[in-house]
Amino acid sequence: MTLDLTTARAEIALCRRSAQQALDASLAATHSAANEHSFVRLFEDMALAAARSVDAQVAAGAPLPPLAGLAVSVKDLYDVYGQPTTAGSTVLAGSAPASADAPAVARLRQAGAALTGHTNMTEFAFSGVGLNPHRGTPANPATRALDPAPRIPGGSSSGAAVSVATGAAWAALGSDTGGSIRIPAALQGLVGFKNTARLTPTEGCIALSTTLDTACAITRSVRDAVLLHEVLAQRRVSLAERPLRALRLAVPTTTVLDTLDATVARAFDRALAQLRAAGARIEEIALPEIAELTAIQASGGFSAAESWALHRQRLRDHEAEYDPRVAARIRRGERMSAADYIDLLNARRDWIDRMNLGVRRFDALLSPTVPIVAPTIAELEASDDAFFAANALLLRNPAIVNMLDGCALSLPCHARDEMPAGLTVWSAALCDDAVLDVSLAIEATLAQKE
Repeated sequence: MTLDLTTARAEIALCRRSAQQALDASLAATHSAANEHSFVRLFEDMALAAARSVDAQVAAGAPLPPLAGLAVSVKDLYDVYGQPTTAGSTVLAGSAPASADAPAVARLRQAGAALTGHTNMTEFAFSGVGLNPHRGTPANPATRALDPAPRIPGGSSSGAAVSVATGAAWAALGSDTGGSIRIPAALQGLVGFKNTARLTPTEGCIALSTTLDTACAITRSVRDAVLLHEVLAQRRVSLAERPLRALRLAVPTTTVLDTLDATVARAFDRALAQLRAAGARIEEIALPEIAELTAIQASGGFSAAESWALHRQRLRDHEAEYDPRVAARIRRGERMSAADYIDLLNARRDWIDRMNLGVRRFDALLSPTVPIVAPTIAELEASDDAFFAANALLLRNPAIVNMLDGCALSLPCHARDEMPAGLTVWSAALCDDAVLDVSLAIEATLAQKE
């Protein structure tokens, strides 16, 4: 069993450890070499106060809150009361402290989380790679045992994932606009759940795309993903707990299986074989609509258009302070007219309708989360061509779900001696409970072979 937040919470409930003892271990991890560049700022006093409050509640016989005084990190996109929010940039370095928590942060705090710090990220969340030339790039901790060369963490929620992978946090609040939760989860052997966007509030969060942004979390297990979603969405997840043999699953063959590297292909094929051996019915289907996305987003898509609207004045005054690769992507939105934007909205609406005809016939669809394992930091820092090629590959599969307005969960499917690879369970809008239910069954089945 993975040592996850649910396990730690049970130990606190049984008085086998205190919330402060658990937090002390997490805070020690934040200062380890593995977390160099993971955090932008720490909230140690705030976190200690939260853990001590939970311990006092337990001593008094009060109910244990859902997050039990355990460490949860916050992506540097979300307002935390009394702290600046800088989105991984230096442009916002002089920002005033937030006057209130973002709603997602407030919900974590109300659920008893010990908020440990703002995590590093791709500047303004604009890539799936995770590089940050201003604050440094946190190295992928999951690949170090297999290759000493530092590899990318995935982005944009880079430090968020590293904080969970290293034990500095039990869960991490991040965001997902084109895969920014699921990509780092896949590259680091973690679980990342992107819920239907409308279920969680994004107010108090610096936007990348007001259309596609989703507030969601990285965890160590699917059951933790259920718990964090219930906290962030303030809703109860309904789990049918159907066995695999009762589910109808599909693997789309359009685009998502293209150019898989050998490790990802092997891990994904092995996972499908394990699921079929356990009784799962998995069909291969064509979803030709997926191939249309390149043309629909040819002008830069929602992220470019909407981030240009948010950044244009700041870019004109401070472009030299931006990561040049981020600035270049934002500037793609400069060329999109209002008419182009309306066409994009209409094209997406029509595309979702046609996609849903194929997607909703199944309990869930299965895909490789990303088609490659984590490249080295050095090779992507050295070459714009390598950077943009890797970024496009990393975003290709996850971004389908964002455009669909759907929900998806990435969970590990690699063997212990392989580079991390993720399997994604996904579906249409408001099918969150079904995706979580299927993911629990898949996680349990794959764990039996470890």
